Amino acid sequence: MTKTALITGITGQDGYYLSRLLLNEGYRVVGLVSPHRQPNLTKLGTLTNQVEIYTVDLRDSTALLTAVEQLRPQEIYNLAAPSFVPDSWNDPLGTLDLITGTATRLLEAVRKIGLSTRFYQASSSEMFGDVLLSPQDEETPFRPKNPYAAAKLHAHWTMVHHRQRYGLFACSGILYNHESPLRPPQFVTRKVSLAAASIKLGLTDTLEMGNLDAKRDWGFAGDYVEVMWRMLQVDDPDEYVIGTGKLHSVRELVATAFESVGLDWTQHVIINTNLLRTDEHFQLVANPCKAKRNLNWEPQVSFEQLLEKMVKTDLERLQSGAIAPLPRF
Repeated sequence: MTKTALITGITGQDGYYLSRLLLNEGYRVVGLVSPHRQPNLTKLGTLTNQVEIYTVDLRDSTALLTAVEQLRPQEIYNLAAPSFVPDSWNDPLGTLDLITGTATRLLEAVRKIGLSTRFYQASSSEMFGDVLLSPQDEETPFRPKNPYAAAKLHAHWTMVHHRQRYGLFACSGILYNHESPLRPPQFVTRKVSLAAASIKLGLTDTLEMGNLDAKRDWGFAGDYVEVMWRMLQVDDPDEYVIGTGKLHSVRELVATAFESVGLDWTQHVIINTNLLRTDEHFQLVANPCKAKRNLNWEPQVSFEQLLEKMVKTDLERLQSGAIAPLPRF
């Protein structure tokens, strides 16, 4: 029997890579997309004709219940969330409703209908926030520092409570930063890859950056959606910290991206103090031993390979006219 998987947030980076993986595994893939998100379906590219789209307001409990009852999925992947963390300060209530509200409404739909659906909640390393110990694992206390992280934590505990109280198969991946050529330019990885490609082609001269000493645990989104799927294939639902376990600074990020096209980053980068973030994290790094042990998962794409992939893709996009170059300063 063909399995049906529902995905919220299907038009995002993770939604694309997860859809591709599930289609390759023979699933029927259905994206739950709010009406105002319809224009974003173009982000699915060639997958648009391979997935099904069910238009539903994720804020409407009755409509979501109807969708789940009609589709009766074997698996649900709840990826719905604002894509850019700092934006959550501009709309904390909307962020809470999208993240926590959607998770709660979907879990309640599964419970009320009485399905044996396996549920994946996309949690985030942002929940650890102002950490006291590094690296972090599944026992590390949560100390969120922004509305996005607080909403993710609420959704995370809602998922745990539904598993404990109602016996639902519900789990989560506490994912660290994971990137790809599909990232929007406001993310630092894509900002850097696009700048390296633009400067290489002579389309711009400089790149403005903030704190080069900030550090992150960066991985490849394609690796991380595989572990989402693996979480729903094992016998027991659980929480898993997912990351590479390696910290890299923004300075390393810039240097590696520019080196991939033979450029010396020090000749092109300008520090702009207006780009410094007051809530910067310095020691968010994963201890993914549990996922490696229980799920037999290892990240396959290295930091260097990831950046080379992103810069190469941006070079191709710029040369083909698919995207506009960065402006000259």
